[in-house]
Amino acid sequence: MAYDIETKCIHLEHKETTCDKSGAISFPIYQTATFAHLGLGQSTGYDYSRLQNPTREQVEKIVANLEGGVDAVAFSSGMSAIAAVMELFSPGDHLIVDEDLYGGSVRLFFSISSKNGVEITRVNLCKENPEPYIKENTKAIFIETPTNPMMNVMDIQKIAEITKKNHLLLIVDNTFLSPYFQTPLKLGADLVIHSGTKYLGGHNDTIAGFVVSGAEETAEKIRYIIKTTGAGLAPFDCWLILRGMKTLAVRMEKAQENAIQLANWLKERPEVVRVIYPGLEEHPGHEVMKKQASGFGGMLTFEVTSKALVEQILKKVKLIQFAESLGGVETLITYPLTQTHADVPPEDLAKNGITDRVLRLSVGIEHIKDLINDFEQAFG
Repeated sequence: MAYDIETKCIHLEHKETTCDKSGAISFPIYQTATFAHLGLGQSTGYDYSRLQNPTREQVEKIVANLEGGVDAVAFSSGMSAIAAVMELFSPGDHLIVDEDLYGGSVRLFFSISSKNGVEITRVNLCKENPEPYIKENTKAIFIETPTNPMMNVMDIQKIAEITKKNHLLLIVDNTFLSPYFQTPLKLGADLVIHSGTKYLGGHNDTIAGFVVSGAEETAEKIRYIIKTTGAGLAPFDCWLILRGMKTLAVRMEKAQENAIQLANWLKERPEVVRVIYPGLEEHPGHEVMKKQASGFGGMLTFEVTSKALVEQILKKVKLIQFAESLGGVETLITYPLTQTHADVPPEDLAKNGITDRVLRLSVGIEHIKDLINDFEQAFG
């Protein structure tokens, strides 16, 4: 029987795939490094937790099911997940990546991947066709949508048509929307990446990453990479993600509800120059989002009139917390210039519109009146 996504966040569709036979409602934490064998050539299906662990297997199956993938692999962080995907490529390979990406991804591409001989070209993929940038050695296109922090929206299906025609992989970081609002594999992507720390976990209490594959061949390669490099998610952290995902649907809906109201409230403030949220009709990616996603999410970015006002807001917020993360039940405000994008070259920041007046907001599930009141006193 096929379940709706709210149910998939909590239950596997095929219970026989789980190894636990105890009837425990909360899936057990298999806190073990190794597993005993019954005899030579006889195995329980588990050998060593670097290779696989029942708790990790459970969270991977649920994430794969949510994304509609053939397999998901749980990593120790979102960055370790991206680093593993980059191991699919060899020296001399070429990748096209979007210009506006999380600063950690930019750092990885240009300090590690480039050092290892992978050529990277940055293109504004919400405005430009990637096809003219494709070369004989091009192997993949990497995007986020919406992007971090400028909330640019890529047309996944349109880019997928180009990658398929040119026999390239399309890799989509789906952290901002989660599989509750967007499933890139169904739109033609080949690999989906998540920082599970964010919406999947949802409580700012663990760090995790996922790679979801749309094809068995790619899935096998990712499994070999995690087996070799050993960056698998620990059992207790897997359990925290399992627990967090049970409320993914209700959290995403409430965060979006609050984000829409906050975006409209911020638009009316004289101190705010612009509000960037795909749920606003004036956002250039609004119609694309309506086509490819079932919601607009809880992330928004806004720009105020001065750096001095930025400093004032960050000092005066009380309920809203000044912290570098997103996707939790708590509302967090981030200053990309010195936090998420501190290692991005100044010329790239300027090109993407990330100024010293830009703030990113991860809207939580608090009462909207309390969030507005906090901003009112912070704006002063």
